[in-house]
Amino acid sequence: MYRRIRDLREDKDWTQSKMAAYLNCSQRVYSNYERGEVDIPTHILLKLAILHETSIDYLLELTDEPRPYARKAALQEE
Repeated sequence: MYRRIRDLREDKDWTQSKMAAYLNCSQRVYSNYERGEVDIPTHILLKLAILHETSIDYLLELTDEPRPYARKAALQEE
């Protein structure tokens, strides 16, 4: 899972600092997420899935299908 999150970030050419700012956390915390040293909270997984236009299942490596499910209208506004 952690490699997938890093790869998605790198595909956007975002630094860990930029990602941390988007997630409203420190670069160190985000780095810990990518290295798997800290469990990623649900609200962070949700923001990552929305940002990368994928599903949490994809982030968690429960599927290899990167296309997201249809989202509720309320989530599309975030």
